[in-house]
Amino acid sequence: MGATSRLLYGVIMPRNVYFSQAVKSEQNLYEDLIIESLKIFGQDVYYIPRTLVNRDNIMGEDIASKFDDAYLIEAYIENVDGFEGSGDLYNKFGLEIRDEATFIISRRQWNSLVGFWNNSLEDAKPQEGDLLFLPMSNSFFEIMFIEDEQPFYQLSNLPVFKMQCSLFEYNDEQFETGVGEIDAKEITYAQQTQLDLTVTGGNHFTQGEIVTQVISTSPAVSVYGEIQTLTKTSDIASSISVSGIGVTGSTEAKDFFVSNTVGLTGSESNNTCFITKVHGITDSTSFPADDQAKNYEFEVAADNFIDFTESNPFGDPSETY
Repeated sequence: MGATSRLLYGVIMPRNVYFSQAVKSEQNLYEDLIIESLKIFGQDVYYIPRTLVNRDNIMGEDIASKFDDAYLIEAYIENVDGFEGSGDLYNKFGLEIRDEATFIISRRQWNSLVGFWNNSLEDAKPQEGDLLFLPMSNSFFEIMFIEDEQPFYQLSNLPVFKMQCSLFEYNDEQFETGVGEIDAKEITYAQQTQLDLTVTGGNHFTQGEIVTQVISTSPAVSVYGEIQTLTKTSDIASSISVSGIGVTGSTEAKDFFVSNTVGLTGSESNNTCFITKVHGITDSTSFPADDQAKNYEFEVAADNFIDFTESNPFGDPSETY
């Protein structure tokens, strides 16, 4: 009697045939309730995908990555008692903050607000290494792991992404998202070189453009960098701070230099200015973001720490070069 009661068209059905977990209307209602809850109890966050500039195919990473897009989406912070992780630690390098958090976003909302507009994202889901910016605490979190199977097929679907994140440590990445709060990260913390300039005819550079100085013409070698801050002291003088300094035409490191004949040329303004001073490590203005910087003290102490007069420290002591 038990087996025959479950016969349907000659096939034994172990489940009740009058109830189904995969009803589309039920799934949509379930997702609607989740999205409504996220909009009520969640926080506005910016999802910032990472763009690899020069991928290391061996290590699978890119130190010089950049972030040039930001998408606003609602997310629920699962940690109701505050950020998790080790918290604030004081070690030999100073104060270190190791906050962690778990953010929950709707899969449907992510597809419509992020995935639909950015076709470069792989697998149509968030990626480890991307960032979340939380305006509430003015902090960046890096996605460390994506859990996409919780809750586990309650209605035969997966409605949310759970992103386990750690506080982001800035490492000279480029931010050009167009959102002022986010792009200020690079302006504040990027390694910068300050240059004093002589301006011709009041034709100043513009903030954010790339400036280039030709080191040599044969071979063609140039130094370039992005203007982070611009201070116009007069019509004929200004001061800029440049980050992301790089070299074209050479594998050796090069720096900007003082010259009244070889100038800096702006990529957007096409103006030319001449460098009158390159601020070095001994200048107090070299580290405007941190008035407690001890770079000069470390530089002086390091002069007597390593013997740079040794021509071949790893060779045979009897060999001379």
